Amino acid sequence: MEQRKHWWNGKWGRLARRDVYLRTDADQWHVEQRAGGAEGLSRFYEFDSEDEAYERVRALLVGPDTWRELSARPPGAGWPAG
Repeated sequence: MEQRKHWWNGKWGRLARRDVYLRTDADQWHVEQRAGGAEGLSRFYEFDSEDEAYERVRALLVGPDTWRELSARPPGAGWPAG
């Protein structure tokens, strides 16, 4: 599965943080809506087309939050050795 996009609402903390991820796997598109950071709860959506997936993403990004698109790391990229 390849992550294509990641949006974050710009808020820190388990109660305030929200993330939306767009991923693809073969011909299937996946959207994850996560509340509460890495340990939070997620809701998953599957779509047959990129357009349908982006429609869901746009709907999830509506509201009072200031959403920021975060850059995805290239496949296989990890933290720099230190």
